Amino acid sequence: MSRKILVTSALPYANGSIHLGHLVEYIQTDIWVRFQKMLGNTCYYVCADDTHGTPVMLRAEKEGITPEQLIDRVWHEHKTDFDGFHVEFDHYGSTNSAETKEFAQAIYRKLKAAGLIEVRSVEQFYDPVKNMFLPDRFIKGECPKCHAKDQYGDNCEVCGTTYSPIELINPYSAVSGAQPERRNSDHYFFKLSADTCQQFLREWTRSGTLQPEAANKMQEWLGTMGENKLTDWDISRDAPYFGFEIPDAPGKYFYVWLDAPVGYMGSFKQFCNANNINFDDYWKQDSDAELYHFIGKDILYFHALFWPAMLQHAGFRTPTKLFAHGFLTVNGEKMSKSRGTFITAKSYVDHIKNTEYLRYYYAAKLNGTMEDLDLNLEDFVAKVNSDLIGKYINIASRTAGFITKHFNGEINYTQVENTPEFKQYDEHLRQEVEKLYEAREYAHVVRRIMKRADELNEGFDTLKPWVLAKDPNNHHQLQQRCSLILHEFKVISVLLAPILPVLTERIAKEFFGLNRNFVWDDAITLTEKINPYEHLMTRLDPKLIEAMVAANQESLQPAVPVQSEQRHAAHQQNEVKKEMTETSKESESYISIDDFMKVDLRVAHIVNAEHVAGAEKLLKLTLDIGEAQPRTVFAGIKSAYDPEKLKGRMTVMVANLAPRKMKFGLSEGMVLAASGDTPGLFILSPDDGAQPGMRIK
Repeated sequence: MSRKILVTSALPYANGSIHLGHLVEYIQTDIWVRFQKMLGNTCYYVCADDTHGTPVMLRAEKEGITPEQLIDRVWHEHKTDFDGFHVEFDHYGSTNSAETKEFAQAIYRKLKAAGLIEVRSVEQFYDPVKNMFLPDRFIKGECPKCHAKDQYGDNCEVCGTTYSPIELINPYSAVSGAQPERRNSDHYFFKLSADTCQQFLREWTRSGTLQPEAANKMQEWLGTMGENKLTDWDISRDAPYFGFEIPDAPGKYFYVWLDAPVGYMGSFKQFCNANNINFDDYWKQDSDAELYHFIGKDILYFHALFWPAMLQHAGFRTPTKLFAHGFLTVNGEKMSKSRGTFITAKSYVDHIKNTEYLRYYYAAKLNGTMEDLDLNLEDFVAKVNSDLIGKYINIASRTAGFITKHFNGEINYTQVENTPEFKQYDEHLRQEVEKLYEAREYAHVVRRIMKRADELNEGFDTLKPWVLAKDPNNHHQLQQRCSLILHEFKVISVLLAPILPVLTERIAKEFFGLNRNFVWDDAITLTEKINPYEHLMTRLDPKLIEAMVAANQESLQPAVPVQSEQRHAAHQQNEVKKEMTETSKESESYISIDDFMKVDLRVAHIVNAEHVAGAEKLLKLTLDIGEAQPRTVFAGIKSAYDPEKLKGRMTVMVANLAPRKMKFGLSEGMVLAASGDTPGLFILSPDDGAQPGMRIK
């Protein structure tokens, strides 16, 4: 029976660009939604830009445009970024919509009618130049604990202390620089401390809606039974403010965090209006639909306490589950502009272009917990090239030619002696992966599929189709076995489709000749024909990563006055000369790790080896290093090796050596071999288990 599912991701704020940290969430969500749709479930994915608040208002003012003009421009930038990474929303809206305003005000009125809204006088800092009350992050001053200068009004970035703005020493407005005044203003509060909210949240947070670690965190915030740790929530801000005005409260606006989650409802309402869908079927309290929010663990407080309490007491349904994820680090550290690892989505697209590389890498790291995820850039290159090129694509690129050349693309494996076992295996594999996708255990999905890819590559090597092809008497076995390998390639392509939607669409339509994308049942249906294999994916070049990082680097060093800089430079030169005199003899025989990393050493599978007519020392080697097409290398090892005994061996080659044109043909690399004072050449071989394309490092 088809499920009815509504899925959301957290709303990106309309005051900044989408970066690789944001994309963890949207890629994770998109994979889950695509999987549900492949199963045949009715699954809608909506999101929106979070557009309100002081930062948007001030940025628009600085740029000399209206807030509406700013958020419209940022909306298009965000949507372009998401499209570039194949994040496929059913609707992407904005919180600055009539629908969101209507729901926000309706919820407020219901909470007020239930006695859950209270007005209190609050003392705040006021900027007398800009004539506005200042949010905590727009007040700066000296930390009251460590006395660091220019710290924000809520916490010190030097010592980590948290405090209230009134505790700052010598505070000033970050907007105008003026000394702020302390003034009182009436603020509106949602009474989260009310017994009805407390009781509901204690039950709701223990009901299975949260991951275990999130549920435990909620209990810390809620306290034990009888405690009342939750404080009331300030939901208002004073004019000037870009947002929705609170009903019957002139000059008072909803705090952005009240109408931001309501944006889920507003965006979905727009989608319903355009597609004749009943909104209440998904949001009424007795709805049988499923509602899932994918969020970062940093906004768990809002989504697991404020949001469900608002919905429950305003007469709407609450989420079925919240799926919280961890933060992204790059090379084991927080993203950094100075190191070039604070990378925007646009910068990635400009330099790397293929965004499915990142979708795959994130999937290979993601699970259903709130663990942080690390984007190790070197490992990123190695895993993409090893898994996607060296294992997955390698299956089709090596096998398809035998079927198209000898059998006109006809697939037939019905007479393989253990075909029923393979069909049972496919069904078991599909069911196993299905459960893992549902639980968001994408890393396990990837490991399971790549294990199958390894098995298929090993089967190809054992089969030795290049040998079978030489004897017409073996052609029946050749067709049956290669057909089975290509059918299994389709199986794992179906299972990878939520992660690699564009690549697998090409495989479905161009390689297998379907007139549609894969559906989940394609993993257990017969494959009948293939089209000639065409190039599907290229290796990820490490130089593209280097260029991207370099382009994102920003110097955070303060500028040095010219005269001082010249004196400093002269002193530095003298010191360097002294040091070089002392150390040059010791270091001249060494290279740096950067120098070594310039040499791209790869595991290579010797597909074929043959003599070269007219050459006394050369053998012509055909090497598979995980690319779509094998490489040709002319190696001076004829004196040491019989070419027939080299076929099928694994060796090591330099993959980034400039191609060399020889009279016998183009040599596209160099095989590594050892020699010494005694006669003999010995080509290098990796240990068992190494796969074509793996990098030696």
